[in-house]
Amino acid sequence: MGTDIRQIDPLTWIIDEEGVRFFLLAGSRKALMIDSGMKTENAKEIGVSLTDLPIELLNTHADRDHINCNDQFETVYMNPAEASNYYGSCERRGEIIPVWDGDVLDLGERELEIIHIPGHTPGSIAILDVRNRRLFSGDSVQDGSIFMFGVQREMHAYRHSLKRLEGYGERFDEIYPSHGTYPVSPDLIGK
Repeated sequence: MGTDIRQIDPLTWIIDEEGVRFFLLAGSRKALMIDSGMKTENAKEIGVSLTDLPIELLNTHADRDHINCNDQFETVYMNPAEASNYYGSCERRGEIIPVWDGDVLDLGERELEIIHIPGHTPGSIAILDVRNRRLFSGDSVQDGSIFMFGVQREMHAYRHSLKRLEGYGERFDEIYPSHGTYPVSPDLIGK
């Protein structure tokens, strides 16, 4: 298994581990890791090698392929609807710092808006990089397979979330999903 690190721009990195990817976004004061991988064992170390800024962690949702290195962080930003999935998965530790729809995380001259998009999981979120006009969609918007089976999946909520997300389309030009190809066009949401 190889881990491939690519830069989108001087302050944004993709960490791709063959099938799932996570991201590091830096501002002027701090950096934010979006998810922590599935197979990677040293996500925080990778982040430290890319920036000297303090690094915080946010999870798009708590499926196992997004939280492997969470224990390397004392806290994690996450929608609280993911708590039972998170703490029930491999006896996870650490404090969840709740993020809600409309919350803005300011990295310093880089604002990230949280958009709650339940359906794939109850607490799934997307992250809108306001200035750079990018959406980081987790699993909910991608051109690969979106798993919608199991107790946490809810197709009606998912469809409503996608319709709602279409309303944000004027605010971003490209989408960076955790699976499939990237970037993808906002047109994919309607499809």
